[in-house]
Amino acid sequence: MPRIGWYGDDFTGATDTLATLAGSGLRTVLFLGVPDRRVLELAGPLDAAGIAGASRTMSPPRMAEELEPVGQFFEELGVSVLHYKCCSTFDSAPDVGSIGAAVATLRGHVANSFVPIVGGQPNIGRYCVFSNLFARAGSAGAVHRIDRHPTMSVHPVTPMREADLRLHLEAQGLAPVVGLHAPAYRTDQPEASLQALLGAQPGAVLMDLAEAQDLAAIGRLIWNEAKREPLLAVGPSSVAQALAAHWEALGTSPGLASSRELGPASGPVLLLAGSLSPVTRRQVEAARSYEHVALDAGRLAVEDAYATKVVDDLSRHLRDGRHVLAYTASEGPPSDTGRAGAIAAATARLVTEVLRITPLRRIGIAGGDTSSLAVKALPIWGLSTLTVLSPGVTVCRAHSENDLDGMELMLKGGQMGSDDLFERLLSGAPSA
Repeated sequence: MPRIGWYGDDFTGATDTLATLAGSGLRTVLFLGVPDRRVLELAGPLDAAGIAGASRTMSPPRMAEELEPVGQFFEELGVSVLHYKCCSTFDSAPDVGSIGAAVATLRGHVANSFVPIVGGQPNIGRYCVFSNLFARAGSAGAVHRIDRHPTMSVHPVTPMREADLRLHLEAQGLAPVVGLHAPAYRTDQPEASLQALLGAQPGAVLMDLAEAQDLAAIGRLIWNEAKREPLLAVGPSSVAQALAAHWEALGTSPGLASSRELGPASGPVLLLAGSLSPVTRRQVEAARSYEHVALDAGRLAVEDAYATKVVDDLSRHLRDGRHVLAYTASEGPPSDTGRAGAIAAATARLVTEVLRITPLRRIGIAGGDTSSLAVKALPIWGLSTLTVLSPGVTVCRAHSENDLDGMELMLKGGQMGSDDLFERLLSGAPSA
């Protein structure tokens, strides 16, 4: 019986959790939808199971429709922790990707009323201190309060305008949210601090996280409650990191899995950059080994003839043995969520059409929404971890019953990875 089941609100984040648990030695697979019995048998025995989704782009009614069968599946599977894996920057809104709406649906599938929310993930530059979230800009940039972050404060769909995650989440219906602050972990009895908060019957408990040394204490608090009754936990991959740290301290973890090297690409590589973040822009500029193809995002979403021409051009370069980097170019972010979703869907269709014409053994997709939609459209049933190319950037192995089986797939969010990430996707070199 798996200890933990998680749902990722986008694919890039879901693969980060996959890598976290696999790196702790757990047998784990990320499914591309709620698996049926046949797919579960293909996956084999599991210590952890994930489902990759795209709820961060959905309205609350659509989220409920998406997440109800997810909750039912994990309840029937008997997991102790049902983890709703949200973005590490918590970018969400009452009407799009609402974390409150997700909790409202999923908490009906667990018996425990305790809903821990882990804020922060230090290994990728996310820090939650006294309930306020801070985030690094890029892999080596300055740290900003999230409502002053140069990218997340002006996100085209869900801009972060409130740094206190209690207020941010209460605006999405999770009221009241109380904070368990970092000094509590330094005491002999952090359990007493947690129980005092639970006595007030909060809607959720937001747990600070700014230093890796606190992971095991957070994991212990969550797991002790989960052993009593299954619970719903919310947060980035730090939820899985915390549990893994606690299991390792207990001696009940299988131990660290041996790392695998990716190796150089054996053929042409397609990389689609659907993110407009400054980090991704620098990565595009540093990718010297690719044939660069600029995409007109607006035309791609509405002109079939233009989309067909782009697919033909990309396929021609790949058949000629060239690595291809296709990136969306725009004068500014989309002005509405509908247009942003249409652009993400159009860029995702490019990947599926190119792979249909030109089978490849390694591809990469940058952009959370684009990744989610593209992988959903591929005829594969699951992913397992090959290696971590950079903190927050996982290269996965595709599982399929057709010729895509074994394809190597890098997924990354807009904020993740060093400037040379796309070059290292070709060489297989890990981050320095």
